[in-house]
Order: sequence, then structure tokens, then C-alpha cells
Amino acid sequence: MSSLFPATAAAPDHPPPVDQGAFALRLLRDLRFATVVGVLAAFIITLVVGRPETLYEQVLYSCFISVSGFAIVDTARLLCWPQSGRMRRPRRQWLALAAVGAVAAPLAHFSAVQLVGPLFLHPVPSLAEYPTLPRLSMVLLSFMVLMAGTWLIEFREGLRHARLEQQAALLRAETIERQALQAQLRLLQAQIEPHMLFNTLANLQGLIAIDPDRANAMLDQLIQYLRATLGVSRADSTTLGEEFAAMEAYLGLMGVRMGERLRYRLVLPAELGQARLPPMLLQPLVENAIVHGLEPKIEGGEILIEAAARGVLLEVSVCDSGLGLGVGLDPGPARSGTRGGGVGVATTRERLRVLYGDRAAILLEPAQPHGTLARLTLPLETP
Repeated sequence: MSSLFPATAAAPDHPPPVDQGAFALRLLRDLRFATVVGVLAAFIITLVVGRPETLYEQVLYSCFISVSGFAIVDTARLLCWPQSGRMRRPRRQWLALAAVGAVAAPLAHFSAVQLVGPLFLHPVPSLAEYPTLPRLSMVLLSFMVLMAGTWLIEFREGLRHARLEQQAALLRAETIERQALQAQLRLLQAQIEPHMLFNTLANLQGLIAIDPDRANAMLDQLIQYLRATLGVSRADSTTLGEEFAAMEAYLGLMGVRMGERLRYRLVLPAELGQARLPPMLLQPLVENAIVHGLEPKIEGGEILIEAAARGVLLEVSVCDSGLGLGVGLDPGPARSGTRGGGVGVATTRERLRVLYGDRAAILLEPAQPHGTLARLTLPLETP
């Protein structure tokens, strides 16, 4: 028997230390299954022999044999191979379990005859009198039931283990996907910041030579803008109040460049100041309104940034009185390469898609009486 149950550390199937708590729980669970098997076997035997009046004693006999036999076989299985979930065990392991079952079946049946028989005034045979053909046939039946039940338990644990492995694989895949999406978001966000800074520095370089005072004022506004944005731009999320403060600093910076040609208003309800959203989400929309709408217009115009709650959604609109979307351009969702739908808006849309899927959107449409309205919709998330 020692060759069937290897105990050396070098053996490939050497079992790890048994968790006693888990061992007890699994054994009790399997014995509950053995009780069900015993009751079912009693009903079948009663139907076969055609004596329904013996059902009660058949239930006691069958349950005793099933539970005691399973206790022996299952204890050997759990102690020698505590790893559950192997859909196909090696043949030698099954041979070892069959050997244990060959011992457990007659032992369980003999014990049932000795202990349950007197309850029904049945004669109790001695060990020498025990081997008769009817009793040996019942021992064989008990052995077959024990091995079939053990196979069912193994199969059930294999299915459960396969489901757990599938769930773990899905969890790993979701974790990898989430990490990839976070990296993608970082890349998309990084595309926004240099775009704005390069434009500002280019304008600053031009002003230094022709208007040092305005260049100095622009530099001061740039410092204020960076102070308002650098702290939150590396975070995963910010508040709507912080985002509006950053846009106010940005518009102040653009105001130095455009002078009286740029007017702006920001409308933020107090109850929405703590709403959460991704950082630097509004800056591409505001920059888009200035670059494509107001700067090309001789007299300039006004920008209105307004936030409102629409049920479970947060709606932030950036409306300008600039040149508008233009004749023949689609007023629907922005596209890269169209007026009002440049790289910044496309990048913002991609960030929203990664973060929220279909729950968020950007819509560009003509403003009244003229200009462009960029409407950003995303889930309302409050502390």
C-alpha cells in the first residue's frame, strides 16, 4: 500500500500539508452527499425486492454503509490528494482508491450487519459465518456505489475548480485590460498638455520681441494656469470646481493674448462643485472654441462654460459666439479634421470612451444665433 500512497519528498505527487479546517468541511460535505446516495440506494433496493414494508430498515442499512464507507474512502482521498479539481487523475491514484474501497465496502457492510441488524431483531453472524453469497453480492454492490460516488464527487469538484479557474482568468484579463486602459488614458492625457503649452510658448516668444509688457502678463497668467492644473493633471480624477478653476486660469491666459476680443463667463452651481470627472477634460473643448471659433473672427466673441445636472448625468457645455461649424460640416459628433472637431476633441472623446463606454458623449452643434456649442455628457459622480 505504501507504493500506492507515496510519502517521500521526492515523489511528484507528494501532498502538501492538509488544512484541517478545509479537510473537515470537505469531508462533511461529501458525507452529506453519501447520505443522499444511501437513501436513493434504499429506495432502489426496496423497489427491486418488492417489499415496501422494509423501506425503513433499508434506509438505515444503506445510509450506514454509504456514510461509513464514504468516510473511509474520502478520508484517504483527501489526506493523500488534498488538491481538488483535477478532472483526470492518474490511473494509479484511482487504483489506490479502488484498493481502499475494496477494504471499506466489506468493513462498512459487516459493521452495518453487526450494529443495525439487532435494531430489527436480525441474527448477528460471526466473522466466520459472515461470507455468504447474498452478503458478498451486497458487498460488491456497496463497492460499486462507493467508487461511483467517489467519481461523482471528483467530477463535481473538477467542475467547480474549472469554474474557479475561469473566473480567475477573467479577473486577470479584466485587471490587464484595466491596466492597459489606464496606460492608454495617461497617453491620451499626455497628448493634451503639450499641445496647449506649445501654442502658448510660441505666442509668448512672439510677444517678447514686440510687446514685453504683454509677454510678462502672459507669463504671469501661464504660471497661474500651471499652478491650477499641474496638481490635478497627474491624478485619476478631479472635481468640477477644480476643473472650472483651471479653465478660468486658462481663459485668463488667453485673455492676455486676445485682449478685449475675448470675453468669458463660467456658471457652476454650488452643489456640483464636488462632482468627480477626469482631469483636463474641458481644456481641449475651450481651446477648440478659441482656436477654431473666436481667434479667426475679427471682432472675437464670448465663451460660456456652464454645468448642470440632468438626473444621473452631468452636462457641461462650452458655447462660443465664433465662426461656427461652417457650411456643409456635420453638426453631429465631432470628427478629427473638421472645424470644431480637431485632435483635442477627438482625444477627449477617446478618453470618455475608455472610461465610460456608451455612458458619455460629446456633441458639437451650431449655437444660436451663431457660433458652436460643445455639449459634454457623462455620469454624475458625487462624493
